[in-house]
Amino acid sequence: MHIQITDFGTAKVLSPESKQARANSFVGTAQYVSPELLTEKSACKSSDLWALGCIIYQLVAGLPPFRAGNEYLIFQKIIKLEYDFPEKFFPKARDLVEKLLVLDATKRLGCEEMGGYGPLKAHPFFESITWENLHHQTPPKLTAYLPAMSEDDEDCYGNYDNLLSQFGCMQVSSSSSHSLSALDTGLPQRAGSNIEQYIHDLDTNSFELDLQFSEDEKKLLLEKQASGNPWHQFVENNLILKMGPVDKRKGLFARRRQLLLTEGPHLYYVDPVNKVLKGEIPWSQELRPEAKNFKTFFVHTPNRTYYLMDPSGNAHKWCKKIQEVWRHRYQSHPDAAVQ
Repeated sequence: MHIQITDFGTAKVLSPESKQARANSFVGTAQYVSPELLTEKSACKSSDLWALGCIIYQLVAGLPPFRAGNEYLIFQKIIKLEYDFPEKFFPKARDLVEKLLVLDATKRLGCEEMGGYGPLKAHPFFESITWENLHHQTPPKLTAYLPAMSEDDEDCYGNYDNLLSQFGCMQVSSSSSHSLSALDTGLPQRAGSNIEQYIHDLDTNSFELDLQFSEDEKKLLLEKQASGNPWHQFVENNLILKMGPVDKRKGLFARRRQLLLTEGPHLYYVDPVNKVLKGEIPWSQELRPEAKNFKTFFVHTPNRTYYLMDPSGNAHKWCKKIQEVWRHRYQSHPDAAVQ
């Protein structure tokens, strides 16, 4: 069944006879604060409709409508109603948001002055919802979904359930098995110790390693990385197996990140401008990469799907390398914990 969730720390039950129209407490998320709370230092029932507009915007776009470097600048944007819609924002959702994000609290769709909740529930955005029977309806299944950002893009849907059942059964080619076993045994797969033969540079910020090196050669590769690779500082002294710039998508917004696939295994992503580690995609036996087209690929984890775009159009290479490392980690050592 559907569940109604309320923050009871900030909720208040008003009796039908209550004459209290406003409250003076300042609570909640800065991005959702209503303009009347900032200008008049008080909130009303209609303030929740403003917050609803912010929530719907974020559900569709991936980020809240009012964004800035600090709370003061966020509040200035709220007071000035300074926000915009990204391309491909659903028209019905846009119309609803515009009717909720109104500076005058008495002009918001759903407030008492505008006819109450009836007109809000009747908005076309909610046309598929039967409000009276909502608690009896089966909630829709959540699947990975990446909306198109422009007319030239396409919507992408994930297929995590099928990947979970199929991925572990896929066979590793004989050449791949041979190269991965070299990592386990420490036996050199090629004559000599010319480690440059394992490195495939794509550009100054992108490369990929063959996995056919011995343990001794791995040490040399790590020494070379530590002395000359500016991204080494973010990978906790792990050998980088593949790296390159990607656009990390969140709804209709994207941020450029440097993606670093390392032994361990680990998948780090770094802000390339400010040189700050922004996070790590958690590895587990249930992790699955999925290429959607030349540029777009998903990395599914049990609790979240990461949406990534390779500007060079080599999404399949990322998926292939992640699969190779996954097989080495979990098919060679099925009972081992992630390092």
